[in-house]
Amino acid sequence: MYFFRSSNSINSKSIISGNDLYIRFPRVSDYNQWFQIRNESKNFLQPWEPLWSANHLSKHYYKMLLKSYQAGVKHEITYPFFVFNINNELIGAIILTNVRRGVSQSGSVGYWIGEKYSKKGYMTAAMDLFLSHVCHILKLHRIEAYCIPNNIPSVSLLEKVGFIREGMASQYLKINGIWQDHFLYGMLCSNYKRMIKDDY
Repeated sequence: MYFFRSSNSINSKSIISGNDLYIRFPRVSDYNQWFQIRNESKNFLQPWEPLWSANHLSKHYYKMLLKSYQAGVKHEITYPFFVFNINNELIGAIILTNVRRGVSQSGSVGYWIGEKYSKKGYMTAAMDLFLSHVCHILKLHRIEAYCIPNNIPSVSLLEKVGFIREGMASQYLKINGIWQDHFLYGMLCSNYKRMIKDDY
């Protein structure tokens, strides 16, 4: 099954489902699940993310996060998605940022998954839905991703879904309080092929 509620755009009511999960825009009502999965996965996630602030898990921070997402969506430069399994449990997130139109037609993808849901194929399946929708509906030409070299699961995910390693950026992002080198990955939407068939 592969289903788009919205046929010609991605908006706050769009639900993209298939592969035994679905992705959609975050909502204020998702806070409790977001808090729970982020809180219990802190030690798992922190090495790969910007240093968490003291109020990172507060409802105020969450609402401010959603406001920043909404501003990005309004200007069509950000498309955030929460990932849910078939039990409606929030298991992670994928976000498309820095969308450029004009002669670029590109954007950057980031993602995270809760520790207890990792290494089970969820993010691979979610990324498949995400990439297909972004390429076919948003009609981008190119998608980029950045990954710390020793984040082996993330490297494996990107390469499995078809990203090509294009180089290394020295001290590219400040992650967990340290400026860290990142692999640079790219994918042309013209080269993207769905890994999981619609009748999966």
